[in-house]
Parts: sequence; structure tokens; C-alpha cells
Amino acid sequence: MTLMKLLLASACICVLLLSQEPGAAGLIDSKIKTKIAGFNAHVSIYAKNLETRATYALAADEPVRTASTIKFPIMIECFAEAAEGKLDLAELIKLPEEEKVSGSGILQDLTTGREYPLRDLIMLMITLSDNTATNLILNRIGGNAVNARMAKLGLDQTRSMRKILGDGNKLKPFPSGISDEGAKPENKKWGIGRSSPREMVVLLEKLYRGELVNKSASAEMLEILKKQRDHSSIARDVKDVVIANKSGALDALRSDAGIVFSKQGPIAMAITVDGMPASDWSPDNPGELLISALSEILIADLH
Repeated sequence: MTLMKLLLASACICVLLLSQEPGAAGLIDSKIKTKIAGFNAHVSIYAKNLETRATYALAADEPVRTASTIKFPIMIECFAEAAEGKLDLAELIKLPEEEKVSGSGILQDLTTGREYPLRDLIMLMITLSDNTATNLILNRIGGNAVNARMAKLGLDQTRSMRKILGDGNKLKPFPSGISDEGAKPENKKWGIGRSSPREMVVLLEKLYRGELVNKSASAEMLEILKKQRDHSSIARDVKDVVIANKSGALDALRSDAGIVFSKQGPIAMAITVDGMPASDWSPDNPGELLISALSEILIADLH
């Protein structure tokens, strides 16, 4: 064999070997599927590097229960209505005793009859996931308005179904605060909201690019998400990153949607783990630990 033929043969072998090596997406997929193998729950993911536009998807378009991540779209509707002159974020909203609901938040323990600026209620809804604040906001704007806004943005899955039920409201034959979507019998299974990982990332990307409402409203909403207190899931153990996110939790579910401002660029991701067999409200809930581990893979390799 001549030297030229030997070089050509060697080059062909190198090309063949390189073509068989997994690309970045294949590497991420392999790592993620290894991590979730044997985990007794359904996992859905969508992530996007907002600089390079590299993406990763796993069951990204399947509808999921939102739990409290639906509070992010509710916030969007508030800022949109304020920009349209329909709503004043300085408007005072009274806290009646019958609107106090259990679960996350602090308003349930504060003085009945006090008035709070709508802007403060939004802050509580996002940063402390305050359920009572959420209901007061939905009283003011309505779930139908949230859903119409999501439809206008081209999102088919993201819908607010109802207010968060308090103990008294659960006993009523027709609980208050149900949207038209939530009134459909087939939508009862979603609880307070439905979305998909891809649609949540669409909202996060629009927020990052200043395309939700307008640049100033997008910037303010992004800063509110950065103040969110729950960092039990996405990037919980990652050093030197800023996170703008909204988490959600139910007995069998953990979810998180947010932007991680990392050295690899800003990475928007939405991860839902649903169907866990045991309820665990400790800081080390298995779903939260899994979301943390999956987010680390995406932060490290999605570039």
C-alpha cells in the first residue's frame, strides 16, 4: 500500500470513529436517562441555552400538572393588564378571612381585613409561593384572562384551572374561582393548572429577551423570579450561579421552571417529576434531588 493510500485509509477510519461518537445532545440524553433509570416516577424536561440555542427535550410536549409553577403565568397576566391600563399594581386588595388558605405563604397568618398593594401580592405569590396571595390576585383578574393571554402567546397547554382550595372551599359542591377550562370535567385532574416543559421554557425565553409585555415589565418580572426563596431543586448545589425560577410541589409531584445564569450561558429549563409513590415534604424529597441532579447535567453540557 502506498503512503497516500495509507493516509487516506487512516483518514477514513478517523472519520468513521468520529461519526460514531455521540454529540452533545446524545451525551446529555445518555446521562439523563442513566440518572432517571429506575426512578419510580414520570420525568419530563425541556431546556434551552438562550445564547447558543442548543436544546434538550424529554417528553417536553406532554401536558403536566403545574402545581405552583402556574403562578408565573398569573404574574404575566398582571403585568400585561397593567401595561394595558386595565390594572394598577399599586391598587390595594383587602384580605378577608374566608380567602385565607393553607399551604405555602404567610398571608394566612396575617391580620384579617388589612389591605395590600397588588404588587406586593405578586411578590408574595412568587417569592413565597403564597397561596392566599394567589387567590386574591385571581379574584381580581380571573383565570380566564390568564388563559386568554397564554392562547394569544401561542401556548395551547398552559392554563389556569382554578383558585387554590381552602378547607372550607373543598366542601362546597361548586368551589369558587374555577376558570372555563377548569370547569371541563376532563381538566379536573390537573389541579390548579396545566402546562408543558416546552411551553414554560417558551415563556422564560420571552422573559429573558424582553418580549413578555415589554422590556421594562420583563425586566421587573425577571427580578421577582430571582428573589424566589425555594432553591430545593434546580441548581440547588451549583456554586456561583444566579437563578430566576418558580417551583411547584404536590404530594406526588415536584416541578421547577427557571433560568440559570451560568458560565455556559443563560439556560432556561423546566423539569417535572410526577407520580412519586410516597409523599415526602422534607428538604431532601427524592424528586427535588433528582431535578437538582438533572439540572447539573444540563448546566454542564448544554452549550
